[in-house]
Amino acid sequence: MTTVSRALNGYDDVSETTRARVIDAAQAAGYRPNPVARRLALGRAEAIGLVLPRSVGDFVDPFFTELLRGMASVFEDANLDLIVTAAPEGPAELRVYRRLVEGRRVDGLIVARTRSHDERIEYLLDQDFPFVCHGRTGSDRPHAYLDMDNEGGFLEATQRLIGLGHRRIALINAPMNLAFAQARLIGYERAHADAGIEIDRTILCESDLNEESGHDIANRLLDFDEPPTAMLCASDFTALGVMRAVKARGLEIGVDVSIIGYDDIPLAQYADPPLTTMHQQIHRGGARVAEMLLARLAGTPPEDLQEVWPPRLVSRATDGPAKPIKTPQEFVEATT
Repeated sequence: MTTVSRALNGYDDVSETTRARVIDAAQAAGYRPNPVARRLALGRAEAIGLVLPRSVGDFVDPFFTELLRGMASVFEDANLDLIVTAAPEGPAELRVYRRLVEGRRVDGLIVARTRSHDERIEYLLDQDFPFVCHGRTGSDRPHAYLDMDNEGGFLEATQRLIGLGHRRIALINAPMNLAFAQARLIGYERAHADAGIEIDRTILCESDLNEESGHDIANRLLDFDEPPTAMLCASDFTALGVMRAVKARGLEIGVDVSIIGYDDIPLAQYADPPLTTMHQQIHRGGARVAEMLLARLAGTPPEDLQEVWPPRLVSRATDGPAKPIKTPQEFVEATT
């Protein structure tokens, strides 16, 4: 029975001839292995975990759907389940990590929405548990990650708007505890410094990366005595909300107010007008993170699994040359 078990479970000390005979006999007898017993015998969960930070917008944003599709395609081919759960940021989130790791419920983890000071990363490193980050952190301890060049992407987007003559460019960023938000702010600041333009800090905003948040922030910015002529958004979903607010004011997108998003979700090209944005390979990125985690499970050192991909600016119809827009008082006078 030991040989039969080892043949069915793929051990390499069983010859291919013997393995084939055992499998044929098992199929003829209608044998189906008990997955729970198999996992116990192998000491593996045969599953990968992903804990999403539970915040507004995370479960409706097409970015996460596409990312998960990319991951799932790789894990499915490797006969691994992808277990997705959610927890609010803080102690509850870390408890979920401990339950998954210390209960051996998963063989590895993907860490999303990385933070500059990320206790999840420190915990996993202390546990010597296999993981890959989607994004970088401030930790100097070696760990595997795939990230986008967020600083370079926002440097390019801001330079584009400055080149179009914009001098009041609002930044509608992600929450600043997120590592990518800090990198994007640095890119935005670099572009202004290189052009010798002083930044008005009152038009630097944090959003929840959803349409409602973008809409509300844009309305607040448009109420300024000197509103921004351009708005650079940390996500396409945020940008769609900004577009709705601008339209409601009777302003023309790309003429009165320029807007640039980030992610290039499928909705971006079908927006009215089509959204200028920074493209990142979301599906391929999800697949690559999964491939990197499989490599970690196979023993590849984390130092060999650190990649940064460049985003690509996709020019559409929501940005154009700067034009002074109406102040709230001028808008009222023009419409009465």
